[in-house]
Amino acid sequence: QVQLVESGGGLVQAGDSLTLSCAASGRSFSRYGMGWFRQAPGKEREFVGIKRSGGSTYYADSVKGRVTISRDNAKNTVFLQMNSLNLEDTAVYYCAAGTNFYLGYQNSRSYDYWGQGTQVTVSS
Repeated sequence: QVQLVESGGGLVQAGDSLTLSCAASGRSFSRYGMGWFRQAPGKEREFVGIKRSGGSTYYADSVKGRVTISRDNAKNTVFLQMNSLNLEDTAVYYCAAGTNFYLGYQNSRSYDYWGQGTQVTVSS
């Protein structure tokens, strides 16, 4: 069992940077691929990126070049750094953990555990 708690969301201005954190409890954090998703009002949950257990990282095209995912296995924490935020980045951001990605890492059904989400609001 893994519990995930996101933090770091808030109200920012367009062009700002923001780093979200996701703290995991439970054992064997390092064996999980840690993904980030987001859901804007009225839209489906959208893949943002993933940091695999082996260290490889993949990002959605919509955020590539503006976000960086990193993890600190010693602290059971994964981070999502976002730069040049724009209005379209407004969403609830979720972290998720999974080990089997045969459905694809962009597929939310690949993930076994989810955090409660943290709101990011970008104002103009």
